[in-house]
Amino acid sequence: MAAPTYSNSLLDRGMILADERAPGTKQSPERTVSNHRVLALIFSLLAGVSLGSSQAPDLRPLLNLSGNWKFELGDNSRWSEQAFDDSKWDRIYAPAPWEEEGYPGYDGYAWYRKHFRVDADFRTMSLYLRLGYIDDVSEVFLNGHMIGYTGMFPPDFMTGYAVALECLIPNEFLRYDTENVISVRVYDYKQAGGITHGDVGIYERRDFLNPDFDLSGKWKFKTGDDESWAASAFDDSRWQEVKVPLIWDAQGFKNYDGFVWYRVKFRIPANLADRRLVLLLGRIDDMDEAYLNGELIGRTGRLRRGLSQKDYGNEYRQQRAYTIPLSLLNPKGENTLAVRVQDVWLHGGIYDGPVGLVTRDRYMARRERPRSVWELLRQAFE
Repeated sequence: MAAPTYSNSLLDRGMILADERAPGTKQSPERTVSNHRVLALIFSLLAGVSLGSSQAPDLRPLLNLSGNWKFELGDNSRWSEQAFDDSKWDRIYAPAPWEEEGYPGYDGYAWYRKHFRVDADFRTMSLYLRLGYIDDVSEVFLNGHMIGYTGMFPPDFMTGYAVALECLIPNEFLRYDTENVISVRVYDYKQAGGITHGDVGIYERRDFLNPDFDLSGKWKFKTGDDESWAASAFDDSRWQEVKVPLIWDAQGFKNYDGFVWYRVKFRIPANLADRRLVLLLGRIDDMDEAYLNGELIGRTGRLRRGLSQKDYGNEYRQQRAYTIPLSLLNPKGENTLAVRVQDVWLHGGIYDGPVGLVTRDRYMARRERPRSVWELLRQAFE
């Protein structure tokens, strides 16, 4: 039987529909890079094109979480809770297929739990969790808070075995005076299952640019699309609140695809009132338009109705940075920032930082240095 072919967008996100996979085979994650990505990268290098805007975060390992985890077969939502008593659960090594750790032939649901402590120094760091490759579907919780997922659970099953799980850790979800618990819900469709291989641990982002004025935290949020929501005077008092940055799937909007709006109000500090500023919106899945006091100041991608999975590119990987015209800022009063987002598929929203205002001088000083050809080629195959 001929090997199946996959769309570039599916490969980029490591998602493959169950019925597209050749029976009895599983392609290794290292071989999911399509020829077009390699060719595009080579041509970009020859042409001198900068690819920095979509570079993955530069992460440094802080805490190794590979080793023994608590493990139980089955499925129970209580198992995500920090206080749940897992003392009678089995122990299993991760990363490794659970078939190789004493559960041969098992397909279905299972949970992993890991207890750990962190130093108070972690409070000021931009932290990420890596859990390697999880076969086939996963949801990840930190102290009971969902922070990430891969694939889709039945009945709309879609494997995520070919994507390495990496997600932002909101600092307020961590506990510094007691144990923390990571809980991982896993569903395996067939063959190898569980946290099978890859990096497992907590990492610090080394290239994080701390804003001069932080805008992360609670934002107003509403699904749907209405151009009047960009206006400063619009009343958003009845809108829900969500945390920014964090995927909206982890905040009660799992699997929502379409348009949403975020809004936040702020007053500019006096020391920044006459400075040239850049708005940082981190990474957004998938496309966005940013409005300050009702005026469009930047966009990434082309938002339009009727998009499908084949229509998006790598917008979800790109760091957002939009220059703010001085004439738009209210230096002595309230300012309103509104962000229109369109998500086409899977995770959605403002999911990664930094989020805030930074002076243009600092932004330019910290702008990404050009990397070597070998670094760029290596990243293409990760």
